[in-house]
Amino acid sequence: MLKEIDVLEGIIKKAAGEELLSRFTTVSSEQKADGSLVTEADFAMQNRLQEELHQQWPDIVLLSEEMTPEQQQAVLNSEKPFWCLDPLDGTSNYAAGIPYFAVSLSLIEQGKVIVGLVYDPVRDECFTAHESGLARLNGKELTLKQTVSTLKQSIAIIDFKRLTEELAIRLVKDQPFASQRNFGASALDWCWMAASRGHIYLHGKQNIWDYSAGQFIFKMAGGHASTLEGEAIFVNKLMGRSVIAAESEGLLKQWLNWVRG
Repeated sequence: MLKEIDVLEGIIKKAAGEELLSRFTTVSSEQKADGSLVTEADFAMQNRLQEELHQQWPDIVLLSEEMTPEQQQAVLNSEKPFWCLDPLDGTSNYAAGIPYFAVSLSLIEQGKVIVGLVYDPVRDECFTAHESGLARLNGKELTLKQTVSTLKQSIAIIDFKRLTEELAIRLVKDQPFASQRNFGASALDWCWMAASRGHIYLHGKQNIWDYSAGQFIFKMAGGHASTLEGEAIFVNKLMGRSVIAAESEGLLKQWLNWVRG
């Protein structure tokens, strides 16, 4: 699979240009049952990649965000290698014309991620990683820089929406970081962390298609992360996971200690 990442990257880039960029700023959106948005572009990207990935790798099945929970669970129950796809990470941004969205794809085999790819078509930035230990940005090796040593020096990427009210209020009142951002696309957030565009990260709930590729890339670039309970983030199940991350082990320890009070 390592040699085929270039093929995979080509498929994703071409599809994103034709299915996502071509509709950007013109597409309408609808609200799903959970309150999140979906657009024509989400389904167009999913359907195209389902077909093209199957043509190239017929033995690998697909689990995508826009499938029904029953279809998703059937993929997990099959115990086959599968692609985990978010065809449009950051749909709310996309629907609002905000240029911060991506395609997220991971390959999961025997209960672990072995390939991760996140492509930002607006900036033409493709983040990839393989279980061999390499993370790359547009083909160049990506190694996370450890640029700060304390929370007070840190730029924090935080999604407040899914945090407990108590924690969200404490973060606003006490602000243990230098400054805070919320961009609105989980997979891309992980990759920006891997590229040292943020120092600490916090999100109350991500699904497997939100984190599997991005967190894998972040880890392979040298980042450190866990759930708020201190567990490994990835589980091969349809369950939401809290995530907390930092560019170094020492900074993650400080961040966890502060969040836990």
